[in-house]
Amino acid sequence: MARMVPDATFYPSPSMAIKAPPEAIAYVAMLNPNGGPDALTSIDVKPSSTTYGKPISQIDMPNAGDELHHFGWNACSSCLCPYAPHAHMERRYLIVPGLRSSRIHVFDTKADPGTPRLVKVISPEELAARTGYSRPHTTHCGPDGIYMNAIGAPDGNGPGGIFTMDPETFELRGPWEKQRGPQQLAYDFWWHLEHGRERGQPGVAAGG
Repeated sequence: MARMVPDATFYPSPSMAIKAPPEAIAYVAMLNPNGGPDALTSIDVKPSSTTYGKPISQIDMPNAGDELHHFGWNACSSCLCPYAPHAHMERRYLIVPGLRSSRIHVFDTKADPGTPRLVKVISPEELAARTGYSRPHTTHCGPDGIYMNAIGAPDGNGPGGIFTMDPETFELRGPWEKQRGPQQLAYDFWWHLEHGRERGQPGVAAGG
């Protein structure tokens, strides 16, 4: 059954989020300089813990050469957005892109937050076919899905851009842009959630 109340880690304002309990676990990307698989490591960051500052687990990627990059959650406080509410969502899945490999990994943290479980890997071939992009770089959760920017095209050149994913099934929806304009690179991006409200979609700004 789907959740019908907001996730306890969703907050309707920044001031409420500031007063929230601090995180107890940090997820850190570990890059392999020798060409082997990278790893996702969880760290105990609870000051009162006897294992404070120490690793809890290490999950090696199933393939080599990923170069794990700016990963993020499938859902966050943006799900409380008044014009696109999805209060039943959970901040449960880590979306972990590989910048070099163009693979995207999905980890489930619900059963054991200290030891996330890899539940899906999206191949670079699927990414290219569904979005026309490669080299996924940064992940943001939005009120209606997951937004991710890609630095380039499948052939190794431009243009790059932004694509979206379903926050529950992790199916690639396709490119976000309706009109690209002159932009060629898409190194990073950020939110202007109220911008574009009259069009029924959040505003996204990209940087080269």
